[in-house]
Amino acid sequence: MCGIIGYAGGRAASGIVLAGLRRLEYRGYDSAGIALCSADGQGAGEDETGALLLVKTPGKVAELEQLLNGALKEQPQFSAAGAAIGHTRWATHGAPTEANAHPHLSPGGIVAIVHNGIIDNYRALRERLAAAAPKRARSGMWRSETDSEVIAHLIESCYEGDLRAAVARALERIEGTYGLLVMSPLHPDTLVAARHGSPIAVGVCDGETLIASDVSALISHTRRVVYLDDGDILAATAEQFDIASARVRKPCAPVSRRPTDIDWELDEIEKGGYEHFMLKEIHEQPQALANAMRGRLVPGEAAAKLSGLQLSAEELARIDRLIITACGTSMYAGLLGKYLLEDFAGIPVDVMHAAEFRDRNPIIARNAALIAISQSGETADTLAAVREGRRKGATVLGVCNVVGSSIAREAGRGVYAHAGPEISVASTKAFSCQVAVLAMMALLFGRARRLSREEGARMLEELARLPELAQAVLDREGDIAAVAAKFADMNSAFFIGRGYMHPTCLEGALKLKEISYIHAEGYHAAELKHGPIALLGKDTPVIAAAPRRSLSRARTLNAMQECRARRAPLIAIATEGDAETAKLADAAIPIPDCPEFAAPIPVVIAEQLFAYHVAKQRGCEID
Repeated sequence: MCGIIGYAGGRAASGIVLAGLRRLEYRGYDSAGIALCSADGQGAGEDETGALLLVKTPGKVAELEQLLNGALKEQPQFSAAGAAIGHTRWATHGAPTEANAHPHLSPGGIVAIVHNGIIDNYRALRERLAAAAPKRARSGMWRSETDSEVIAHLIESCYEGDLRAAVARALERIEGTYGLLVMSPLHPDTLVAARHGSPIAVGVCDGETLIASDVSALISHTRRVVYLDDGDILAATAEQFDIASARVRKPCAPVSRRPTDIDWELDEIEKGGYEHFMLKEIHEQPQALANAMRGRLVPGEAAAKLSGLQLSAEELARIDRLIITACGTSMYAGLLGKYLLEDFAGIPVDVMHAAEFRDRNPIIARNAALIAISQSGETADTLAAVREGRRKGATVLGVCNVVGSSIAREAGRGVYAHAGPEISVASTKAFSCQVAVLAMMALLFGRARRLSREEGARMLEELARLPELAQAVLDREGDIAAVAAKFADMNSAFFIGRGYMHPTCLEGALKLKEISYIHAEGYHAAELKHGPIALLGKDTPVIAAAPRRSLSRARTLNAMQECRARRAPLIAIATEGDAETAKLADAAIPIPDCPEFAAPIPVVIAEQLFAYHVAKQRGCEID
């Protein structure tokens, strides 16, 4: 969730960092802060070479900007400060208060830090630092309830004149994850960044350096970025930066990291006339799907071409088991991938939550491959699963959206979704593109195994129609908004479906609760009678996905009858013209006719629009 941005250069840092924080607002946060470092020494102690101005607040970046403007009027020497770090915080340790907001200062004021991640051993570190401090200094030693503040204290305790060396020594004592940015008035032109499990990228610019947790904060300044690897510690000034790695050798040894070119356009991270980023990204799905499949469907061979997998036909045929690992929305895409790969390629597929994969001792057969799915390519649990899979000798394939991300780099092979940047907190187009990529993988594996040319050609034709299917649902947005308005006052809802529709319903429920704060659960339609049916009633709508060409449609209709018997309002997501299904429901959302394996795309877009318009009706902060 949290966002980090830092700047060192010849321009006024405050405006650049505030703009970066606004770019990071989409990640979700409840407080924000900024620290400016002025090199002129005004306001500093006689032994210092600079001075710090710290401004932070619970609430939005707009409130932070107002407070900062007031502070700069009182201390104008900071208006031209050329170095700053900023942060948007999502509360974990401690409530969203001014004291708990980042940046955090060390006791002597010589270190300011912003931090993403969790410090697992912060309590033990606090106790040790307090025990080592003079008794007179222990009272009020800790200004916040956060785990992050201990990092600033540690760095100060390790400081002997070299800021990066102090950071390196402090991090040796830390257990947990961090994306870290550090500045000091003793080194007013220097920023130090470090990464372990939480992304950090540095922009390649002329005469200035920008560092952020997300490239969306950098894209207006540069298209070239360097991603830090775990264990990297970067020291940067306006003119240059260099990277050392604790994973290579301790003390840190210099390393080089290859820059990545970002192919996004600036207007892709703007709203473009839409009221919300989520709505924009829902409407971008036809083009995103076309981008995901461009150049990858080969009609002449009735197959798919996915060069990034780096697997020959013989190697594809040799893989006899797949494990899909992911979290959240990506895991629901993985569940659909299981259906696709088993139905079209005949390969047994296990789907495992990435957190379970890393915490258990998964059994990986000799000819198994691990498919790791992550929109950002930085999901900590999924990245840990990739490392565990490699450790156990699996062929690891990544499905990511962000070029140069950690999972893409560490997997070494895989497929980019090419969905474009997702700014909305709720994933929409990335999910659709992940499903499209998994469908192409099913076609590729299938043609190397048991799928005939004729069957492959039919599947390819339907895949090529996905953008058309997506647009057909978007064209019915007004109808979907009307249904959403009718049910916007609900406090709980169930989504039900069978077969391919089951993971789709899990995703639909997630979208509704994620942006409208309504309790929603996705269930296999056969499971509704095994307990949850007791919760049904006139105030609990059931959204049933029952496309006409679904093999289990009849049994889904039976489940809908059970819901009607308990007076639960019914919303059917059904094939256009399907009078039988529509007759059972209180409201119907039509989708275009398509095979069962393609139906998740139009169904989930209908669910996304439904969730969006319910949230809008309720006045929720959708992005």
